[in-house]
Amino acid sequence: MAENADLLALLAEMKKSMEKGQEEMRKGQEEMRKGQEEMRKGQEEMRKGQEDMRKGQEDMKDEIRKGQEEMKNEIQTHVESKVGEIKDHVNSYIEKIEEDVQSVRREIGKVKGEVERKIEEVEEKVQVKIGDLEKMDYCFPAYL
Repeated sequence: MAENADLLALLAEMKKSMEKGQEEMRKGQEEMRKGQEEMRKGQEEMRKGQEDMRKGQEDMKDEIRKGQEEMKNEIQTHVESKVGEIKDHVNSYIEKIEEDVQSVRREIGKVKGEVERKIEEVEEKVQVKIGDLEKMDYCFPAYL
């Protein structure tokens, strides 16, 4: 009987030991499940982070495009402004040249008028001289 009692005690110890081992295995499996869940959460966070990065990159590309468009518009506005200034400057020179041309035409008109008047004066004087010469011919008949 003592042997049976020893065997029963040994069996009871083995059972306790096995139960303890099974409990430790369950705890280990639970910890593994928790670890796997944490890994899944970490992977999900990584996916979310990658998605956020992609979105951030798209947002940055949009901002760059907007900035480029703004710069293009500013440059175009500046160029148009400068072209307008140059046109105004050129137009003012054209107006000045047109005024100078009109002034020269007026001067030419004045000079032409003076020349015509002097030509008329000279013609009148020539006519007077011709008349004087003709009178002289009547006064001094030619020797025949």
